[in-house]
Amino acid sequence: MTVAKPLVVAVSGVKNSGKTTLIEAMLPLLEESGLTVAVVKHDGHSFDADPPGTDTGRFMAAGAAGTAIFDGEKFKIVKKQPVTEDFLITQFPEADLILLEGFKHTGWPKLEVVRKGNSEEPVSDPATLLALVTDLPLEVPDVPVLPLDQPHEAVRFLLRLVKEDGGHA
Repeated sequence: MTVAKPLVVAVSGVKNSGKTTLIEAMLPLLEESGLTVAVVKHDGHSFDADPPGTDTGRFMAAGAAGTAIFDGEKFKIVKKQPVTEDFLITQFPEADLILLEGFKHTGWPKLEVVRKGNSEEPVSDPATLLALVTDLPLEVPDVPVLPLDQPHEAVRFLLRLVKEDGGHA
């Protein structure tokens, strides 16, 4: 049986809701379960892919269209070109699961983080919600609620999706 992969799930929410913290807590648990997981983060601002003063940063500042650096176990390629998450997803064919950090206003299936003191309700289209991860007493029809302080519950939920959907949300 061929399993289609990877499963792509956005971890969404408003700024400072705890998306990065949740992903960081889930990653070792997902790895322990045997999944290969990649993360694609959208930065709403410009970021410095090759920091000034590094060799690759100096090459980019001097006019290179791209740079690559590797050490035999990992690598980084930086190119000056428009890019979308669809393209970046294709760069991880070995992944069983790709988590997108952000993407709250997209059609990607998502876990939305809603944290007390930061947001009061989900902001994503309910049709895209797989589950809410929250510390508030929220209810959205037909959307499971997972406890924010228990990342293993979100991991259990994702593992069921990977198994049930064979790699597609």
